[in-house]
Amino acid sequence: MSKSTQKAAAEPVLLSGGNPQIAKGDGDGPVQAYIVAMPGWKRGVGERLDALIVAVLPDVTKAVKWNSPFYGVPGQGYFLGLHCLTNYIKIAFFQGVALTPEPPVGSKDPNTRYLHIGADGAFDEAQFTAWVRQAAALPGYLAPKAQEVATLKKNVKKSG
Repeated sequence: MSKSTQKAAAEPVLLSGGNPQIAKGDGDGPVQAYIVAMPGWKRGVGERLDALIVAVLPDVTKAVKWNSPFYGVPGQGYFLGLHCLTNYIKIAFFQGVALTPEPPVGSKDPNTRYLHIGADGAFDEAQFTAWVRQAAALPGYLAPKAQEVATLKKNVKKSG
């Protein structure tokens, strides 16, 4: 394999709007691969968002689904997702209408609200972390069904 072919194989594909194409997967690894692949100024913002989320929730669960990082609480589903677009990063709070104050941008989904971060990378970190705390306390997107949660709890009690 030539060096140019190896380099091309190592570089992630950017989808429309510059969103990295990252294989779906659970855990920090796929999310970090996504962040590293974020183009230009978006990478630094992605690193900062990830660090802020982990600082608020050290046990946060992470996954990449549909070429977007998701952050969640074990047993509660995902409360936040990121997506790169041409001129901004879109942060989705899946239960955003329940947050105070609501994130500024509406969605087709009546429960979801967005925060957009533009090329200047500026956002209110204190407000963002407050939203993360609030959102993590709510039932999330793709949350396990009540029966699955009960089974998980029963299995934990048996093993512990």
